[in-house]
Amino acid sequence: MRGGQDQAASELFAVLYPRLAGWCRRLVDDDGTAHEIASEAFTRLWARWTSVEEPGGFLYVTAANLVRDHWRKLERERRAVRRVVTETAVVGHAEQADPSVRMLVQSLPERLRVPILLHYYADMPIREVSALTGRKEGTVKADLHAARELLRAHLRRSLDHTR
Repeated sequence: MRGGQDQAASELFAVLYPRLAGWCRRLVDDDGTAHEIASEAFTRLWARWTSVEEPGGFLYVTAANLVRDHWRKLERERRAVRRVVTETAVVGHAEQADPSVRMLVQSLPERLRVPILLHYYADMPIREVSALTGRKEGTVKADLHAARELLRAHLRRSLDHTR
């Protein structure tokens, strides 16, 4: 009997996994995360295989719950980033006489400042910065490059004025 269950599970996986992963992809906007969620939903199904009456429904409900958990995690991370950015800005106002790199980073537009803070100050890899900000890795790399160029130009001007 076990062979029949394995066969049924394999067929279900072949039919539903691509659709489930695609559905998750549209909700989380990231291939890797979508596949992790779809895989986890199937793992949870396999653990209850003999007691689940409607495997397709179980998969989608489980995936929806995992997506919701993912969104909540992202929101917590966004709040933490906003808190760090706000704290950094508040601390920076007390140091206005010092044209430090920190102040220059704070003066960057948010679109450029957040990736700099996450990548260089929080030591996050570009992939994580991409996931946290909801931007593609290439966009994060371009923003980091643009931010470095702006910082470089500001530093040159600061050095020129101090001479």
